[in-house]
Amino acid sequence: MTQATPSPAPRHSNTAEDVSRSLLSAGCIEVHTDEPFRLPSGWASPVYMECRRLISFPDLRRKLVHYALDLLRERHCLDGIASVAGAEASGIALAAWIADALELPMQYVRKQRKGLGPGRQVVGVTHPGDRVLLVDDLMSGGHSVVNSCRAIAEAGLQVSDVFVIFDYGTFPTKTVLDTMGVTVHSLATWQDVLPVARQNSAFTARELAELEIFLADPIRWSHAHGGKSSVKPETKGLI
Repeated sequence: MTQATPSPAPRHSNTAEDVSRSLLSAGCIEVHTDEPFRLPSGWASPVYMECRRLISFPDLRRKLVHYALDLLRERHCLDGIASVAGAEASGIALAAWIADALELPMQYVRKQRKGLGPGRQVVGVTHPGDRVLLVDDLMSGGHSVVNSCRAIAEAGLQVSDVFVIFDYGTFPTKTVLDTMGVTVHSLATWQDVLPVARQNSAFTARELAELEIFLADPIRWSHAHGGKSSVKPETKGLI
């Protein structure tokens, strides 16, 4: 599992636009123009995605699962998988919806190991050698994805594809993801949210300007606002 991470195929722009609009309408997006959000992975950002709100919107979550399955089937990510694994905590519900739609078993992956011995982070029935799809709500720095993939590997399972509803798409994640040789597939990024926010006047002029500055150079923005400015493989962030 040390091969380079392949690049996922482009997403359909209509899907990304609709997902961005849905995230905005569900109140999942927060913008700060003064005090930045400090992500557990060490990066600073003027915007924050709260996908956990989606559990309260049945119609929206059904639509997102539909989009997810279409994307994963198109990219052949479901070929040969034996189960769906949800990352604690926000990925568990999403993994359950996807596993139910596929009529597959599921597991969930704890953030930290409980007890002694390998495999203690993966909860549920497992069969060594099985290939699983890892599911989480979002990715920003990539560190929680790597943590979950390592736990899955320790349990004797294989993972090559990860699904998230939202990928920040701003901070360099290739360095950390290459350590596991996985590909992350998402429905939308901040670059997709920006034009929808402009069109719908979802942000104030000041908020929109701050997002545009951030997206022009996220690493520089992070450094200027007290966040980290480089990728350190040893950093153990959560999202």
